[in-house]
Amino acid sequence: MIILREMKTLPFQRDTAKNRVTVACAAGSVSVYSTCAYCRHCQGVRVGDRLAPSPQVKALSDLRHLGVGDETLMNAALMFNTLVRDGSAIECDDDNNQGFQKLY
Repeated sequence: MIILREMKTLPFQRDTAKNRVTVACAAGSVSVYSTCAYCRHCQGVRVGDRLAPSPQVKALSDLRHLGVGDETLMNAALMFNTLVRDGSAIECDDDNNQGFQKLY
């Protein structure tokens, strides 16, 4: 049996003057770089027509199962920033409107 999770697409609101990218979250307008990147609900970044999975989720899984170093988390954060630069929205599975929840 396959369970499909519904996700919301939260479009980016870019402020080039302040170099900020925000989305409308249940908690209000939040920074994609400092909030979504470390939120349990973030499933990835919409880049064009495809969904790029959250690099932090993969890195955290590797950290727990393979014991990789902290540098893996840093590389995941850098990759997330690159995806946000090229992307247009966050895919969020917060269907209950709980807002930010720490990933780790």
